[in-house]
Amino acid sequence: MKVAVYQMELVPGSPQDNREKVRRWVESEVKNDKPDLILLPEMWTTSYVLEELQTIADEALEPTKTFLSDLAKEHNINIIGGSIANKVNDELYNTSLVFDRTGNLIYKYSKMHLVPMLNEPGFLTGGKEKVQTFELDGIRMGVIICYDLRFPELARKLALDGAQVLFIPAEWPKPRTNHWVSLQLARAIENQMYVVSSNNVGTLNGVEYTGASLIVDPWGDVLAKGSEDKEETLRGTIHPERVTEVRKSVPIFESRVPELY
Repeated sequence: MKVAVYQMELVPGSPQDNREKVRRWVESEVKNDKPDLILLPEMWTTSYVLEELQTIADEALEPTKTFLSDLAKEHNINIIGGSIANKVNDELYNTSLVFDRTGNLIYKYSKMHLVPMLNEPGFLTGGKEKVQTFELDGIRMGVIICYDLRFPELARKLALDGAQVLFIPAEWPKPRTNHWVSLQLARAIENQMYVVSSNNVGTLNGVEYTGASLIVDPWGDVLAKGSEDKEETLRGTIHPERVTEVRKSVPIFESRVPELY
């Protein structure tokens, strides 16, 4: 499976501009070297303009749900739609959307861990549903969002449920770049799965975002890494048989003794 990651510089507070940026990027990628799947960053429609979200967030996932569904169907690609601010009964959630090639929304997940350092709990409501796996083109996958990366229980649950790939849309700040990279390598190695992330770049309200999007294989080898200061595309190929190979060579799941944990 060929994957393309959009390390994107967001237009703060302007969902329409950001949707048009994504449309142009997808059209360019399809013409260049058509991917099977694309990944977008966290809160890509709005960025972290938390005070404005009540007025500019999607409602019941629209209009972004239709926008991404149409893109997937038009170009016959799978889309991990990063995450968007979504209003439900006056509560705001940070929600990831997953579409198959037919444009069907096959999975959605709302970020359960909210970042105290950015005062997310003052504006957003944490998701209340457990992470689950989903399947695209016969490959079992999972998605978590940004700060969720710091909670290894989520990635391990997905791995135990059969996930071969973990996707992470994020808006991760530069002062914690080392954590961002190191934690992804750890999640890949300890769960013997691919980890594919999309982080944004640029500065908002004095916070600089670090980029450094990654495609990591199940052995922990970095297949692609974004810069820390510019918008760009990462490309890589997922080979599910590589997951099987690594899990066989170092059988950590067979060696677990969860009754003692």
